[in-house]
Amino acid sequence: MFLKVGKKKIKIKTLNTFLERIKSFRFQLEPITTGLYFPKKKGINTYFFCQRVDIILTDENNKILYLYPSCKSEKIIFHKRKAKQIYLFPIGVSKVYKVGDTLKIEEN
Repeated sequence: MFLKVGKKKIKIKTLNTFLERIKSFRFQLEPITTGLYFPKKKGINTYFFCQRVDIILTDENNKILYLYPSCKSEKIIFHKRKAKQIYLFPIGVSKVYKVGDTLKIEEN
């Protein structure tokens, strides 16, 4: 999966298993260049993230419900009732979008 932001494509990795979700971006020291997709998840925490990330919560149609730009480590986003999916992106992706927009995810 890819998200097109301007002329740049950001690869998105889907995390399905428990271990993948626990690891995510934790303890990653090199710069983040990809995105992560958490299907069927309504809340997240950023404990042990070594970098800031943009967090986007969407419904089942990828309509943005909540947008958290440049979240630092140790941030907790509690369960949001209408949210169905969570995306984590490198800093700067949230500048292009606002609440109510739809993410254009391309399959490849």
